[in-house]
Amino acid sequence: MNKITPCLWFNFNAEEAVNHYTSIFSNSKILDVSRYGDAVPELNGKVLTMRFEIEGQTFIALNAGPQFPFTEAISLFVDCETQEEVDHYWDRLVEGGAPGRCAWLKDKFGVSWQIVPRSLVSMLQDDDVERSARVMKAMMEMSKIEVAKLEAAYHNK
Repeated sequence: MNKITPCLWFNFNAEEAVNHYTSIFSNSKILDVSRYGDAVPELNGKVLTMRFEIEGQTFIALNAGPQFPFTEAISLFVDCETQEEVDHYWDRLVEGGAPGRCAWLKDKFGVSWQIVPRSLVSMLQDDDVERSARVMKAMMEMSKIEVAKLEAAYHNK
């Protein structure tokens, strides 16, 4: 087990969420499942926690009710190499959720994600302040990131 494992609190739909996430990320798997027992008779036998892994990162999904909904204060950052990867993760994760600005989206479970092409990060870190400013301006006008538009802004085209 990892030293630190994010625990995601779900409103009794953790199993659906975990199955959804593991269907999107090819390098993912469910590691184990625990169930409520006799101590909570009304939930006896239902999923309590699921430990799962996405791209080597372990998570725990907790089925615990509506008391603590997700907010954008915490998001999951997906590092993408290509536009195709951006499109895949964006399109699958935003289904039933809501797009945000600048690579952010909220999935149908309320979890916030950032779907970010690696090239965006390097363009924003460019020592040429004008180049990186053009990229920032282009990004601010996007929801899902479009690499070709970022590159055009970067090269001032």
